[in-house]
Amino acid sequence: MRLPTVDDFTSATVTDTYDDMISPPGLTNHWAVAQVDHDVVAVRSLNVPPISQGDSVSARLYLDGALAQASGQGVDVAWRPDRVTRSTAVNGWRVETVTVCPPGQPAVLVRIDVTNDGPDRELRLGLWIDSTVTRSGKPWLRAEPPQAPNRLEADGARRWGIPDGDDAVSLQGLLGSPDGLVTDGGRVIEVAVDLASGQHATYWYAHAIAGDRDAALAAWDAIEADPEGAVEAARETWNHELAAMFTPDNEIFEGHLPALETDNDALRELYWWGAMGTLWFRRTNPASVLGTVYDTLMPRYWQTTTFIWDYSLSSWVHAQLEPDVMRRQILHWVGLDINSHFGTEWVTGHPVGYWYSVNQYALVRLTADYVRFTGDVDFLDVEVEGPDGSTRSMIDHVRDWSLAWQDKRNPSGLADYGGIDNLLECVSTYVHEVASLQAANVWSMRTAAELSRLRGETAEAERLEAEAEALLPKVLELYRPGDGFFDARYPDGTRHATRHCYDFATVGTTIAADLPEEQRAEMVRFFEAELRSPSWMRALSPKDGDAGFSVRPDHQWNGAYPAWPADAGRASIALGGRAGVMEWVEGLRRTTRQGPPGQAHFVEEAAPTVDGGARKAPGQYPYLIDWACSSAGSWCEFIVGGVLGVEVGIDGAVTAEWPSDVAGSLTISTASGDTVLSSPPA
Repeated sequence: MRLPTVDDFTSATVTDTYDDMISPPGLTNHWAVAQVDHDVVAVRSLNVPPISQGDSVSARLYLDGALAQASGQGVDVAWRPDRVTRSTAVNGWRVETVTVCPPGQPAVLVRIDVTNDGPDRELRLGLWIDSTVTRSGKPWLRAEPPQAPNRLEADGARRWGIPDGDDAVSLQGLLGSPDGLVTDGGRVIEVAVDLASGQHATYWYAHAIAGDRDAALAAWDAIEADPEGAVEAARETWNHELAAMFTPDNEIFEGHLPALETDNDALRELYWWGAMGTLWFRRTNPASVLGTVYDTLMPRYWQTTTFIWDYSLSSWVHAQLEPDVMRRQILHWVGLDINSHFGTEWVTGHPVGYWYSVNQYALVRLTADYVRFTGDVDFLDVEVEGPDGSTRSMIDHVRDWSLAWQDKRNPSGLADYGGIDNLLECVSTYVHEVASLQAANVWSMRTAAELSRLRGETAEAERLEAEAEALLPKVLELYRPGDGFFDARYPDGTRHATRHCYDFATVGTTIAADLPEEQRAEMVRFFEAELRSPSWMRALSPKDGDAGFSVRPDHQWNGAYPAWPADAGRASIALGGRAGVMEWVEGLRRTTRQGPPGQAHFVEEAAPTVDGGARKAPGQYPYLIDWACSSAGSWCEFIVGGVLGVEVGIDGAVTAEWPSDVAGSLTISTASGDTVLSSPPA
């Protein structure tokens, strides 16, 4: 099998102009996280928890004594996992930069190459410095990382940023002792040198944050000793990690992902996209009280927080790649009240936010995937103390989660899943009795029954299965015959049409086999006519009465959250729409050329495409969308479980009937051993 390298993920080149609809790319070394800004040099959001710069921007470029951004010239930007390259031309100066997070350092590094494409003249190059570094003694409970006012201290070509209390420092500036340094001690670090026509000069900007001066200096010195080596080390480290993801008995992860070999470039690239996008969120920060963890959003928002919902959407990847990390994360959540938060942050382990109604379904899914891939049935016997202080076995917790809907049951017999903040946050009508989570309850009870049978608890299994069968017809009552979508029912008994993909995707991936053939066909027609687009999808149909409520593109008409196309693809195949999905994958492939999946991508009508793919939505108001999201692993499950039809039973048994429209092979490992699946010989 050919293993992926950073070159396989090289993005399209995007031209970023001032205040454009651009989400600048991020970088990480699994400890430090940073994002480039709308500038050829500047960096924002450098955070190394518990030390943070918040969302401040530093190193804005000055040329010839003026802010380069004010020239109106666009910046060409391209991303790879290990680096961001940027270039622009201002007044005959060609500026090209390479930005990396050096492995093992709490820092970001930018190589700045300036070429004089004009006559012989003086180069005046400056960097505008800002610092808001701080060390919060409290949990990170807000979307924005902490920041605080700093005082700046000049130190030659460097600037120290120091908050009140001196509990953190930033050290940034130009490496070495650059010629022509203008030492006025202000915010702008400037050099002035003569360059002949065609001559070029190279500078290095470094930015480290730490808890004290000694630690910041140690990072600075290590980078300054070999900056070119730091750039190369970033490439080598990412290549090593990408290869390890698919390599048995590798030295980084406990497990590995299935090895897919196919001549279908779209399927291979979508599969790798999901794997790389999950890896990007791996945190090995020594400050984590939970050890290795996976963040949910980066590089701008909710650093240190793992959302239960999003983590579960990559469950298929986590269970195979790092099952011990997954096990530890599940056990941590069991000990907290999952009816009062949406996730936890790893600096303290504290809960974050309000209740997401998906939590119980998500935890059943996580536990089931952990058991099916590891074969660790003994995990179900582990005694865990819950939030009420009582100690119960994991299988009891799973059964409780699968039946938790009964505590929320309305007179209709279905569960009330609360208001807008408990569900999709930006669709005001998608509330109370929604079809998605009712179908998930049927699946959860059946899955809890399968886990009970693994332990020989036949009576418990039969009880859960009977509950599931009794609930199923009530779920189907929400369907609108002939329309292909469902109603949401409110406590007063009124029904409200909801043309949302979450119903389509969740019903289709949980109870597709229980639906009448006519309904399955209607649902596929609705998806293809109102939600699917050439290279992405709409989360909400523009024909929905709530499409005017919000422009947040993760769950509204103008785009979709990254797991929704993947899960909708699996659902469409399960409902009989395989042909349409196989036509769609080539367009989806075009969307992979912007780095890992974003928290949302715009549908084509809402924003111009990037190299034919759906554009990532930006972070500014009113969109408030981060550059990347950890539910990327859903794309791996879409390819293997959806397109290739590979099923892994709760006992680890692998079954599949290889599809006739895909040539290739797959090697997948479970506790039962390796299973090799392949297309028949031509």
